[in-house]
Amino acid sequence: MSKKEEIESRAEAFLLPLLEKHHFELVDVEYVREAGNWYLRAYIDKDGGITVDDCEMVSRSFSDWLDEKDFIDDAYIMEVSSPGLGRPLKKDKDLKRSLGKEVEIRLYRPRDKKKEFTGILKSFDADSVMIENGEGEETTINRSEIALIRLAFDF
Repeated sequence: MSKKEEIESRAEAFLLPLLEKHHFELVDVEYVREAGNWYLRAYIDKDGGITVDDCEMVSRSFSDWLDEKDFIDDAYIMEVSSPGLGRPLKKDKDLKRSLGKEVEIRLYRPRDKKKEFTGILKSFDADSVMIENGEGEETTINRSEIALIRLAFDF
């Protein structure tokens, strides 16, 4: 297990019981380096949406725990937030919740000269996702080809 995976796993193990107690969902935990800084981010959600007060409550408990355990050697910035509208669908539970909804898929490499696909998420399994475009055509894409999948939204 890499250092990144270990940090994310330990953070998730702490957060899950705390969030379950408040009927929140842990969408994702990530430990990433951006613009020279390390970030430890927890994305949380609940029915009806997460509030600033929810984020603050989780952030205080998370921060206290991180200070007590002190297992991260790097200087980092800790954030707790809502996943937002453009959140990636990373886990099977995210895909399951999104069945029948319009999604955007970006590929690592072009397929038939296209890197972006949009359609209704019809099904998925461990290896692939299947979408249907507006004309009823189905496209199956291997999950290993997908750089990003998220709900499509129009403004």
